[in-house]
Amino acid sequence: MDHFLWRILPLLALLASFLYFYYVHDSSKFSTSDCSLLPYNHYWITSKGIVTPRGVISGAVEVKEGIIVSIVKEEDWQGNSKRGQIIDYDEAVIMPGLIDVHAHLDDPGRAEWEGFPSGTKAAAAGGITMLIDMPLNSFPSTVSVETLRLKLEAAEKSIYVDVGFWGGLVPENAFNASSLDALLSAGVLGLKSFMCPSGINDFPMTNASHIKEGLSVLAKYRRPLLVHAEIQLDSANYLEDDANDPRHYSTYLKTRPPAWEEAAIRELLTLSKDTRIGGPAEGAHLHVVHLSDSGSSLQLLKEAKRSGDSVTVETCPHYLAFSAEEIQDGDTRFKCAPPIRDAANKEALWKALLEGDIDMLSSDHSPTVPELKLLNEGNFLKAWGGISSLQFVFPVTWSYGRNYGVTLEQLALWWSERPAKLIGQDSKGSIEVGKHADIFVWEPNTDFELNDDLPIYLKHPRISAYMGTKLSGKVLATFVRGNLVYKEGKHASAACGSLILAK
Repeated sequence: MDHFLWRILPLLALLASFLYFYYVHDSSKFSTSDCSLLPYNHYWITSKGIVTPRGVISGAVEVKEGIIVSIVKEEDWQGNSKRGQIIDYDEAVIMPGLIDVHAHLDDPGRAEWEGFPSGTKAAAAGGITMLIDMPLNSFPSTVSVETLRLKLEAAEKSIYVDVGFWGGLVPENAFNASSLDALLSAGVLGLKSFMCPSGINDFPMTNASHIKEGLSVLAKYRRPLLVHAEIQLDSANYLEDDANDPRHYSTYLKTRPPAWEEAAIRELLTLSKDTRIGGPAEGAHLHVVHLSDSGSSLQLLKEAKRSGDSVTVETCPHYLAFSAEEIQDGDTRFKCAPPIRDAANKEALWKALLEGDIDMLSSDHSPTVPELKLLNEGNFLKAWGGISSLQFVFPVTWSYGRNYGVTLEQLALWWSERPAKLIGQDSKGSIEVGKHADIFVWEPNTDFELNDDLPIYLKHPRISAYMGTKLSGKVLATFVRGNLVYKEGKHASAACGSLILAK
């Protein structure tokens, strides 16, 4: 027996080394990583509809070690002898992963509102492969190197998609160039400020002088300043009138008229001229978030762009999906700032988006705990404002947008390419050789209802204005840096998203 063992041991050792080489050393064949629902990291994705910057093609995308290494059209793919692992999505659409430049995940300090684990799971389930976390609604707000460090600690090993961070421009740091320098050097992708009260005590509002200082510092780093553009004008006394019931959405709508947005943007554009080529803040960029007013505010922005100001503007799906006339008494799920305006305004926003006057879309995902939404009381004047939407923003964009003839290329432009440019991430935003394999797969013609039968990963889905609606465009799979992090209701077992810091 001993003689037999001595003869077979070398063969067992040889077999073990072969298995190690084949399954472990050659990572293209097998990987035990918990970061992905795939057991390999070298594979091909095939589809009849792959959205690239040069159009929609039928063919295959080769992914290796998290990078797109080749893109092959169908006619070349058929004659390609190099195969390997193939994931065939047939008629489903392959698109660059969505980049949401405006999301509040409220971690640390208010993780009971959302948090990095639940928020990034919802993002992955909605085709979002990267989001930029806002500096407020968490506690403390991200206005210094120290508070950024708390963000990074909260996010590390808790995120299922890549996450970057905006820093806050507030009165306490606006005139302190060394403080802003330190925050930007620590890696925030840009700064964010409010021109009206934010509702968060440690994130006070800024005025034109603060913003001017912020732009001068940002110019050195070639990064953007994002601005919540509303200025409080004198409020009328109608709120004291018993006829203005706080359960009526129209009552809330009167408290934030379009004139607030117009006043803020008019003031901003006295500063944005500094961002022109040759200007004192050349290199800085001004980005107006969640535009709601499609009237005078939009016209001012169009004029600034024509004049050479470095300015962009976003709007959000809820301004494109809903109109004030539809909002029922007491349904505070719809409260946000700026408010959802009337149907004519909505139509004009769609026109501006389709014609390129609005540059991109974002979620402005702003959740809270249900108690603060006052769902039972229905008081629009006292309820917390914010639309909870992260997982649904792409199907919402498609469901409403296809009525306007929206194309796949436009969706990629609004949700991937232009957001990547805003945040300065050249390796993201499109399906091209050499870029991160940030990809999602979806079925345009598949309908689904947002109800209890659908896996929803928002921490408090019942506060979302989209619950109970029927949408088209089901997300099947989401890849982040080549890792299959989400597939039809299931996430990878480990949260392996990367923290994205500016360099």
